[in-house]
Amino acid sequence: MHLAHLRLRDFRNYARLDSDFVPGFHVLMGDNAQGKTNILEAIYLMATLRSFRGAGGALMVRQGQKGYFVGGQAISTGQADIRIYWSATERKLTLNSQPVRRLADYLGTVRAVVFCSEDLLLVKGTGRIRRRFIDLLLSQSNPHYITLLHRYTQALKSRNALLKQKLLDETALESFSRELADAGDQIRALRETLVPDFSPLAAANYSRIAGPSEPLQLAYAPSVKTDMTTELARFRTRERAFRSTLVGPHRDDLQILIHGRPAAQFASEGQKRSIAIAMKMAQAEFLTKLHGAPPILLIDDVMGELDLKRRTGLMPLLERSQQSRGQVFMTCTEESWPAEIGRELHRWKVQSGQLQGRS
Repeated sequence: MHLAHLRLRDFRNYARLDSDFVPGFHVLMGDNAQGKTNILEAIYLMATLRSFRGAGGALMVRQGQKGYFVGGQAISTGQADIRIYWSATERKLTLNSQPVRRLADYLGTVRAVVFCSEDLLLVKGTGRIRRRFIDLLLSQSNPHYITLLHRYTQALKSRNALLKQKLLDETALESFSRELADAGDQIRALRETLVPDFSPLAAANYSRIAGPSEPLQLAYAPSVKTDMTTELARFRTRERAFRSTLVGPHRDDLQILIHGRPAAQFASEGQKRSIAIAMKMAQAEFLTKLHGAPPILLIDDVMGELDLKRRTGLMPLLERSQQSRGQVFMTCTEESWPAEIGRELHRWKVQSGQLQGRS
């Protein structure tokens, strides 16, 4: 899989951009605040329909404009023409000139894994961040998962709204509880299947970076121990007091353990960074094994932050991507240029929202 063409209009600091890309290693070089990360953000948006920076649509519109356009051509087993338009009053998503009606029909058209400084939050942040990581991996590997997650989210929102009412509609509450339980049990089952398959990949990558003396383990921690219907009944009184749904996949977490102890509390900063890199490497490897082709790798100015040991641990993934005719986009400044990535690459100069190829 690779991105053959990228087209931007009024996206971030890009008034207009049209660029062609071939498979291989692309390095986006330039000073800070010139637009390097914005290109990675646009590619990731095409893959997941969201920003890896956590930005809403309004923040991605160029200053003074009404909306943005992100589009391009992705090549896999065939060619996909993608067009995304966003404004405060209009949103459009088309695939091969046809409007996308269901996210399940779109997700997977572009597969991408991003490496960025925010990855540390996988270890240090809240359970919500780790849940989103699991949900993204499942949506990239199971076309029906996003529909299931949407069902659960809508039922949860409606159920919470009912619980906040002074006069509780018991019939409606029971209806949404059944929907929540059905979708929630399926989500938990898929997560419980995923994590044991994914954990060994993360552990192996961490061992290559940090050494075998620091075993890494990932464990799924569901808030529901039996089934949703039973747990909802058990928490009925507390839910009415708190006016909120207290159990379900929206309360689950992914435990990250070093030597059997929570990494967030007991790992050093260096260990946490290594864990985050190992988990992202495992994500890329998981998708490669599942789909038979590597995802696009987006590396946002993190190589310069890594010591030689951690950069060396990341190199095999980049090399395998190149050997498989995959695609890598990496941002850096002249000062953070990692010499060990070699010379077989495509250099691009980014300056003030302009992208120019260099030899």
